[in-house]
Amino acid sequence: MAKHALKRVLMMLAGYFVAVLVGLIAVVAIYAALSSLPNAPDYFAFMGVTPIMALVVPPLGMFVYFLTIMLTGLQTLIFTLIAEFFSLRNFWLHMVFGAAAAVGGFALVWPSAPADMSPERWADIGIIAAAGLVAGLIYWLIAGREAGFRRPLYQL
Repeated sequence: MAKHALKRVLMMLAGYFVAVLVGLIAVVAIYAALSSLPNAPDYFAFMGVTPIMALVVPPLGMFVYFLTIMLTGLQTLIFTLIAEFFSLRNFWLHMVFGAAAAVGGFALVWPSAPADMSPERWADIGIIAAAGLVAGLIYWLIAGREAGFRRPLYQL
């Protein structure tokens, strides 16, 4: 039982770290795609160029990665433990958990966002939520499909 629980914890960590990386890539890809639309805010184009800056200045990329881990870690831990204790294996649930954790992390960075809910701010929240959906799906692919601290009967 302890071996199975340790395996689950390691899979949760690996899934989380990969999901955060893919989620950050999804944010950039979504901003880059949306910057080509007419009437897109000017900063959308800037957000599409940020991966080049992260490649040129790797410490900047690592800072953003670790900042994202710090901002989404607690929510993700709560969601992950709920999924593990109740053996929730539905991919949609993991995607919703990912979106909620991403929007929660965004709210921590931008606490004044509800006060100035301009259309651009709603767009930012939607983009962050979409990237969270992608991250949740990646987490499910790595660790969520076999969620559950209890060992399944067929492995006994």
